[in-house]
Amino acid sequence: MHQKRSAETALVPEKHEPTSLRIMKLSDKAIIQTKGSRFAAGHDIYALTDGLVPAKGLTMVETGIAIGSQEGTYGPLAARSGMASKMGIAVGGGVIDADYTGEVKVILRNHGEADCVFQAGDLIAQLIVEKVANADAMEVDDLGITD
Repeated sequence: MHQKRSAETALVPEKHEPTSLRIMKLSDKAIIQTKGSRFAAGHDIYALTDGLVPAKGLTMVETGIAIGSQEGTYGPLAARSGMASKMGIAVGGGVIDADYTGEVKVILRNHGEADCVFQAGDLIAQLIVEKVANADAMEVDDLGITD
């Protein structure tokens, strides 16, 4: 079940098996992530609707899914190599924290000279689940000298 967070309470991610990536469809048209092969690092992310990334511009693309990952992980969004090499399309940042339960949206940047048209159901990005060390920031007066 999708959990909401209020201003007074922080949502604590649930602990699941290391391979758990819980997906919730927010739209009947949404496509649950897939992996291209058994050993693929990324989970393919699909566009919810038709759209266009203008030449030298960017577009925010809805996916219609929300993701719940386990505590101690996060999901950086990465470009698809085919779109990057053939059309100049890059993913403009994007990190899905373990406690983020809203819709995943993907920023696509077009570095090419021509508009890039995509259709609902097209692969637009990859989600790679990685472990994270949650370190607190601490102010210091000196960091030492780099060798």
